[in-house]
Formats: sequence, structure tokens, C-alpha cells
Amino acid sequence: MTDPIADFLTRIRNAVRAHHKQVEIPASKMKIGLTEILYQQNFINGFSILNDTPQGTIRIYLRYGTEGAPVIAGLERISSPGLRRYAPVTEIPRTLNGLGVTIVSTPKGLLTDAQARQQNVGGEVLCRIW
Repeated sequence: MTDPIADFLTRIRNAVRAHHKQVEIPASKMKIGLTEILYQQNFINGFSILNDTPQGTIRIYLRYGTEGAPVIAGLERISSPGLRRYAPVTEIPRTLNGLGVTIVSTPKGLLTDAQARQQNVGGEVLCRIW
């Protein structure tokens, strides 16, 4: 696997489309950080970290609306290993005029676009979720 973040997003996208209640993903610090942001932004119901393997596994509990529609409508990888996308704080993109979240890897850790603007830091634009 050459792009673990794309794999993370794809697993979530596939589970949402199949209306699964949960999805399991191999753990890493970056993926745990992404999962925490998804939880803080209310895109998922919760998550747990299982120590069933030396690497560990993240179990993500997906969130659906009252009529069964998924809360996560879309996931898009912006920066990739072959083409890194960096943005200063003034050029961090907004997702759907603030209805979605852009996740940025900064020197202060993984932040949402709003948090990066508030802390006045730029970085690598990883993905966007709406």
C-alpha cells in the first residue's frame, strides 16, 4: 500500500455506501488523528482502538441521519504521495463554504481548516470531507 490515507478514506467511503454500522482500519498515528477529527466534527458516532495486532486496529462507528442517509456525503484526497499539495494559511481551501471540513497537516499537528486559520498556520492539505 503506497498511500495509507487514501486507503483510510476509501474504506470509510465503501462502508458508508454499503450502509455498514462500523468499519475496521489498520491503525497509525496519522489515521488516529484523522479519526479524532472526524469524531470532533460529528461525522462519526465514535471509535475505539483495538490492540489485536502489533499495529492495532481502529474501529470506527459510522453515523447515519434519521432517514438512514449517511452523514458523510463525500471524501476526497487532495495531497498524494506523487503530488504533495501545500498551502499557506491564506490559501487553505474551504469545503462547501464551511459545510465540510478540510484537514491540514501542520507543524502543530492535524488541524481542520478553521483551526489552521485560527492558529495562523499552513501545511499540507490532506483531504476534505463533507
